[in-house]
Amino acid sequence: MPRYESGEDLNESVKDLSRARQSLIEELEAIMFYDERAYTTKDKDLKYVMEHNRDDEKEHAALLLEWIRRHDPAFDKELEEILFSKEELSTLGD
Repeated sequence: MPRYESGEDLNESVKDLSRARQSLIEELEAIMFYDERAYTTKDKDLKYVMEHNRDDEKEHAALLLEWIRRHDPAFDKELEEILFSKEELSTLGD
């Protein structure tokens, strides 16, 4: 996991948030890889397997996002304001 500060200088809360965020990045990358592979294969059975695996990664990503939301109050606030909003995206945020 990339570190920008010395690990011994970080408390466990920051370390856990970093672990969760890095894992979320990895789950999103896996979703992207499976999507590309499912789209390009000509074999229907392999396509099914790739799509199934991709969707499992989406569940993992959602679980990590929820854990992050519960442990990062500022992120929770942003998600509450933006996620599932029916407003135009151009009207959301700062």
